[in-house]
Order: sequence, then structure tokens, then C-alpha cells
Amino acid sequence: MRICRFELDGAARFGVLDGDTVIDLSTGAFSDMTAFISGGAAALGEARRMMYDAAETDRHELKRIHLLEPVVPSTVLCAGSNYHAHNAEKLNTPLSGKEPEFFVKTSDCVIGPGESIICDPKLTQKLDLETELAVVIGKPGRHIPVHQALDHVFGYTVANDATARDRQVRRTPEGFTWYELGRGKAFDTSLPLGPVIVTVDELPDPQALTLRTRINGELRQQTSTADMIWSCAELIHFFSVNFTLKPGMVILTGTPAGTAWSTDKELGGNWSPAPGLTPATRYCLPGDVVESEIVEIGVLHNSVVGPDT
Repeated sequence: MRICRFELDGAARFGVLDGDTVIDLSTGAFSDMTAFISGGAAALGEARRMMYDAAETDRHELKRIHLLEPVVPSTVLCAGSNYHAHNAEKLNTPLSGKEPEFFVKTSDCVIGPGESIICDPKLTQKLDLETELAVVIGKPGRHIPVHQALDHVFGYTVANDATARDRQVRRTPEGFTWYELGRGKAFDTSLPLGPVIVTVDELPDPQALTLRTRINGELRQQTSTADMIWSCAELIHFFSVNFTLKPGMVILTGTPAGTAWSTDKELGGNWSPAPGLTPATRYCLPGDVVESEIVEIGVLHNSVVGPDT
């Protein structure tokens, strides 16, 4: 099932994508998307019933509505340096590849499909964009065992982890490198999400998905989620040691090779040509168009704009 949020008559609603139409679920037993996610199997059963019984007034043509971010997460838990190929293309810290790089984004970072990523020169001169698989938590838990972790997943969506590289990667004159993941990762419009959440019954294996990034039509990233160092289940376990995971929380699972960082020698980039990929010649600027795709989920479209646009 493909679940989405959308705007209708100025109000945010949620529904299920059925071909070229969206069936409005907001008229059912669940007040909003987070309540629906919390509803688990009962909510999905209600959604299937509503799909079967949907009146024409509950169906909206996709081309006539505006899709929103599919979930407004209370917390976004993020894992950096989680693909073997991405680790090989950049300067690393002593812990890279040995444990997940843990950082947090907030709901203030989140935007939806078609919305603009702001490139603010007062914040960064090196705006990088990274497609990632995002895990949407459906069942609460703490200290979740790896073998039970996927039971806590509602579904998956596409994320774009916008990053201010010159805020993230810091180096001393002596060559010591450290990451400042706060200012480098969390800022306005730094987390596009969407276009839909695909429920786990349609994606039973999150380690067998195809991920791509195109910027201005150039293919920058393409890989399988099988290249993750830590699987989705292992990341759920890892983050649940710190937090009680709750319905509507989102986990970002890292990005593969092909970032602009890989060609930035100043920040330790080490581009290794991959068949079919176009290396970045610069970081992102206003006017750029990015397509973040996970083939089994969909394409998340966003553009880059200046701060005064």
C-alpha cells in the first residue's frame, strides 16, 4: 500500500495512492497520519475497506492535488557513512565504518515533494544532496533485538539528506579531521521526504532496493541498499538503545557513493569512477533540480533556490 499526505482546500489530509488517484482516508477512524501509523494492522485493514468502498467524492486525481511530506516525524535519527562505496570515496574519521555515525534532524528540516531546498550562502558554500532510504517506525520499542527489528517498521519512503559540507567537515592545519554534524546536517529545508510511504507488506526486504540520484538529469548515485554496512534491522536496534522508538519516527540509513564530496579534494574527496555515473563538478546551486529515487518506492522531486526566492 502506498500512503501519502496531501493538501485539499487548504487542509492537510492523508490517503492511499491507487493508480492515478488518491483515496482520502481522513474521513475514517484515524485523525491524522501519525494516528494511522500507530493503528498498525487494524489501520491497514480499515484502509483496505475504505479503498473497496470509496465513493467518487473520496477519490482525487493525483494531478489535481498537492502532495505533502508523507509524515511529519517527531524525531529523525540518522546514520552516516553507512555504505561501503561512500566510505571509500571520502575522508574518514577513526570511527567511520566501525559504528554508525549518529546525528539527528528535526521536523523543522522536513519539506515535501516539489518543495524547494534553500541554498543559503551565509550557511554554506558547499551544499550537497544525498538520496537515502528512510524507515518509518510503526510500533514502539526500546532495546529492540535485530531479529525483531523489522516488526517495528510501518513502511519506507525516500529521503534527501541535504548537507552543508563545509559546516560538517572540519580540519586543523595539522591535518586532524572531525565532523560537526549539528550545523552540517540540521537546517531549514534540509530533509525532503516523499512522495509516499510504501508499507512493509509490499517491501519485505529493505536490503534489496535500487537507489538513484539525478541532478539536472545527470546520474550521480546508483546502487542497491545491499551495500549498506549496517542493515535497516541493525540500525533500528542501534537507535533503540538510545531512544524508545515511537510510531512516526523516521530513521535515515545513509547514502551511497556519488556525492559532490567525493570530488572535493579540499575536504578529502576520493572519487572512484563508477560505470554510468557522472562525477559532480561542483556543489549544488540555485536552479539545480534533483530527483531522489528508490525504484520500488518512487521519485522525490525538489529544486534548489536562493534564500530570497
